[in-house]
Amino acid sequence: MDGLTRRDEREQEATPSPEGAGGGPGHDDGPEDPDRFDFDAVFAPGDYLHFYGQTLTPERSAREVALIRTLLNLRPGDEVLDLACGHGRLAVPMAELGMRVTGLDRSEGFLALARQAAAERGVAVEFVRGDMRRLPWRDRFDGVYNVFTSFGYFRDEENEQVLEQVARALKPGGRFLLETQHRDFLLRHMVPYSVIERGDDFLIDAHSFDPARGRFYTRRTVIRGGTVRRARFFVRLYTPPEMAALLGRAGMEVVGFYDESGAPLSPDSRRMVVVARRPR
Repeated sequence: MDGLTRRDEREQEATPSPEGAGGGPGHDDGPEDPDRFDFDAVFAPGDYLHFYGQTLTPERSAREVALIRTLLNLRPGDEVLDLACGHGRLAVPMAELGMRVTGLDRSEGFLALARQAAAERGVAVEFVRGDMRRLPWRDRFDGVYNVFTSFGYFRDEENEQVLEQVARALKPGGRFLLETQHRDFLLRHMVPYSVIERGDDFLIDAHSFDPARGRFYTRRTVIRGGTVRRARFFVRLYTPPEMAALLGRAGMEVVGFYDESGAPLSPDSRRMVVVARRPR
């Protein structure tokens, strides 16, 4: 959902589906609930790919996989977890490069697409439906990555729980990469709404920021195939110092902060990438 700062659909970003992000039926009625997150409506695979799929090209995926490999120091044969893997857009090419990849997601619809993609490309990926707050692994992975702002969809204590689970799942010395929106940049360039148009179909997001909670709220309207659907969701945006403290409490140490190209993070960086490691 990187398009929160621009109306230009090319800057919009779809977000893979993290587990447990609450879920109403997607109707925008009733009293305001600051923790409301209409998961099934926001991450319906059909709408997700219809509106965002055109921007998720193989070339883009290849660039992102290369950056993840570099920052996590991955080598063929390493055990890797794609946390909130969505439809396997990065997990499958990562496996093609020789990594032993596991992908976790809440959405069975996305996982079915991911399994199909892996089968079509002849690679083995273990796709698991699960909750990122309760990972079933301990001391298993050389690297874990969570990208496309797939972190920050829970209450603060649950967000911290996710990082604790990541630290537990990593091998000693293993690395974690988290890629999300750069809060400072987003707030400087924030617009009240963003629109994606696909023929006669529209995805319209209205945005607001609560500085007391550090949350970016979105009210979404999807107009597609003659129907109108509405949903609400939020993203907790952390500053670099907040993120460093969060990772430290979870048992990891920060390696560095970067932008989406791998350069050091700057005030003008659109995205924030943080790499941390579990101590040996």
